Amino acid sequence: MHQHVLEGLTLILVAGILAQWIAWRTHLPSILLLLAVGLMAGPALKLIQPDELFGTLLFPIVSLSVAIILFEGGLSLRYRDFKESGWTVSRLVLGGGLTTAVLSAFAARYVLHLSWELSALLGSVLVVTGPTVIIPLLHHIRPAGRIGTIARWEGIMNDPIGAILAVLVFEFLLAAHPGTSNWFMLKSFFLAIGVGVLLGLAGGLVLYLLLRRYWLPDWLHSPMTLMLVLVVFALSNRLQPESGLLSTTLMGMVLANQRRVSIKTIIQFKENLQVLLISFLFVVLAARLQPHQLNLLSFSSLAFLGLLIFLIRPLAVWLSTIGSELNRAERLFLCFLAPRGIVAAAVISVFSLELTRRGLADAERLVPLVFLVILGTVAFYGLSAAPIAYRLGLAQPSPQGVLFAGADPWVRQLALTLQTHGFRTVLVDSNLNHVFQARLQGLETHHENILSEFIFDEINLGGIGRLLAVTPNDEVNALACLHFQDFFGRQEVYQLPPEPDPTLSEDEVPIDLRGRVLFGKDATWNRLNLLFSRGAEIKATPLTETYTFQTYQTAHAGHFLLLFIVTGEGKLLVQAEDMSIEPGPGDTLIALVWEEDQKATRETAHKNHSKT
Repeated sequence: MHQHVLEGLTLILVAGILAQWIAWRTHLPSILLLLAVGLMAGPALKLIQPDELFGTLLFPIVSLSVAIILFEGGLSLRYRDFKESGWTVSRLVLGGGLTTAVLSAFAARYVLHLSWELSALLGSVLVVTGPTVIIPLLHHIRPAGRIGTIARWEGIMNDPIGAILAVLVFEFLLAAHPGTSNWFMLKSFFLAIGVGVLLGLAGGLVLYLLLRRYWLPDWLHSPMTLMLVLVVFALSNRLQPESGLLSTTLMGMVLANQRRVSIKTIIQFKENLQVLLISFLFVVLAARLQPHQLNLLSFSSLAFLGLLIFLIRPLAVWLSTIGSELNRAERLFLCFLAPRGIVAAAVISVFSLELTRRGLADAERLVPLVFLVILGTVAFYGLSAAPIAYRLGLAQPSPQGVLFAGADPWVRQLALTLQTHGFRTVLVDSNLNHVFQARLQGLETHHENILSEFIFDEINLGGIGRLLAVTPNDEVNALACLHFQDFFGRQEVYQLPPEPDPTLSEDEVPIDLRGRVLFGKDATWNRLNLLFSRGAEIKATPLTETYTFQTYQTAHAGHFLLLFIVTGEGKLLVQAEDMSIEPGPGDTLIALVWEEDQKATRETAHKNHSKT
């Protein structure tokens, strides 16, 4: 028995993590593969049978996992971000969410023929639109303008708000069993809300005080947070059954909206734990589906899915954005971005187990229905969102724009050159004078700290495909590359080479702690700044069959530094130390050209660096 349990747990984790890895390699939504693996290992091959494997522990394990996931959802809901996202996001979340819940409930009642109670519960659960699916999609698509920010925050805020709505409806159903007076039902309903709110606020406050007064070492921040989340969840359910999910969601919101203590380590731990929980839960919950449950799905289930995608979501978007600043293309894009995710699956699994145990008719139909919705919406939106964004002109299949960390005078010249060739450039600098001068030159510039945790929300990165860290501070450049590695990928983050340091060789700096070396190992900030101050110019030179790259090299006698290559297809290639590109006819060279001897310039730059 012990070996059987050990092998089952190992198989679940191996299947889940491998599915995540394959999804990353193939650029497919991970939920699709996790569901496929769970269905294959469970109902199809009987390799994983969660009810036999976990027994009576299954319900507590799923409940605790949902509590942690909802705590993570609460951590994502910042009032500051909600306020700055504007009135449109508010209307999408509140008006669009209510429209989705009501229309989904009516569809469940008249298409699926569920009771009004179960229809209301299903409609509230389907408000959640899966930020764990939407955010990776947006990172892949990188829509231009405000639409990326709006879609991101709609997905994030729908997660905890939709979960809270589902919990409240669930509480109402539990209190409304036969023989219960209306007074007792209302009392239980509001008691669950009161207990959930009170313990959620208290748990967030306790954790805040522990962190604020430095009563915890750094290495205990994440374990203590996890412990308190589980304590609050268990205590809340003890005082009032099924109120714990509301408590943990609010606890995360309290922690996210304070500004006195850093929760970076908690967020990082949460992200790693989230991957494990999502991998585990989706495989387990999908494997738990039984053939007789799948048989409950019918043509009406597919019709319900079709209504969600092609009628309910478009109506929710169009009705909630009437009179907003969104144009037709942006509203149409939002109509094709509403996948459901892990919270919907986990919450409905918990609810269905409890409602079935209490004898509510048709409660077991909810789980296969929600899994069908998840599978269908993730497949449809995951495969259609990017082509639709490209067709509507809201995104580029291969973003070619450049984000500059730094806005010094020579950096501004570089950005202007790229801008004249049709590439979008965005400059970020903490020097207000640099920002002011860049804006006078017509450059899109932001007065921000490139290392800010809110930088991805503050700046529209639509059409931007790479980072060039070109500040005079080598440490800031390296940290900026680390900060943007997950967003652009390691191959598209570049930094100027650091100034020569006799005490530290290049091999002693781990490659994962820096970006790719930009322009060449001698292209330090001091040297580039000196070249520009002595009259060096950025020149764009097209190559032809007769005027080749070899001809260009001979003509300039080595007095040039290749910066970029614009290919004949309009792609921008960044010159880096670790790459060797042979430009050909039809390409355009963008290079820094000067008259004086390169060696003398290099020596002068090193001398200036030594003096400082």
